[in-house]
Amino acid sequence: MNKEQFIPLSLTVVIFLLLSAVMSVYITFLNKFTASDIIHTIRPSDVLVGLTIYLKTSVDFAIFIGNLMKKYPGWKNRIAIEVGTAVGNALGTIMVLGVWNFFRNIEWLLSLMIFVAALVLLELASDSFEHTLEKGIAEPFQGFTRGLLAGMKSFSRLYKPFLGFLIPSMKVKEQKGKITFAKLFVFAFSVPFILGLDDFAGYVPLFNVVNVFGFSIGVFLGHMILNIFLFLSPKKTTEIVGNAYIALIGGLAFILLAGWGFYESFKIFLH
Repeated sequence: MNKEQFIPLSLTVVIFLLLSAVMSVYITFLNKFTASDIIHTIRPSDVLVGLTIYLKTSVDFAIFIGNLMKKYPGWKNRIAIEVGTAVGNALGTIMVLGVWNFFRNIEWLLSLMIFVAALVLLELASDSFEHTLEKGIAEPFQGFTRGLLAGMKSFSRLYKPFLGFLIPSMKVKEQKGKITFAKLFVFAFSVPFILGLDDFAGYVPLFNVVNVFGFSIGVFLGHMILNIFLFLSPKKTTEIVGNAYIALIGGLAFILLAGWGFYESFKIFLH
């Protein structure tokens, strides 16, 4: 393994450990301000849930990071991409966790938060179905996917004008001027930050059955594993996670989570 691989790969592990430590300190801080503490333990089952859900819904991350690595090769740029995407994803997660922690006892606000998160999940599902059709998929899955996408697009017209800004573009735009480490870091940070907000917000209903701390560690671990495979083989990894059938399964998972979110939202609101 040469320097161009060893340094970024080692950094993925270091960043994961640092972000896990930051999350631990952050939860300790949050627990000082609320009557109901977040459980400060790591259970393997919670980590596994966070890891599994992250990897199932990591198509957008993989495409974005893979495109960045292709556009800006070199180990120094890879470090900027790794740190930027990891920190962006983690900060989005941390912000949603803070909002949830302070408002979870105000039932109507928690209900609204979960409802909006469910709508965002439906948007992410639509993106997954569009990706499935772009990649090509055999019948009867193609007709099934087209039908789902058409129905969801009709439904999204009701709320998309209010949520469009929450869904980031996965296209890597040309950066003006010479690309620097700091400039690439900020650009690599921006999209995962919004994706981290979207994804973690959508998982709020899960917090009734899983430990938030362990789940968060699982999300960070999933991002680390994705980065490692992207560094080892960007093209192959992007092809695997971007497979049409995996995208279809991911889209269906988003719909199930959104449905659960709507149920939890109305249950809390009507309580």
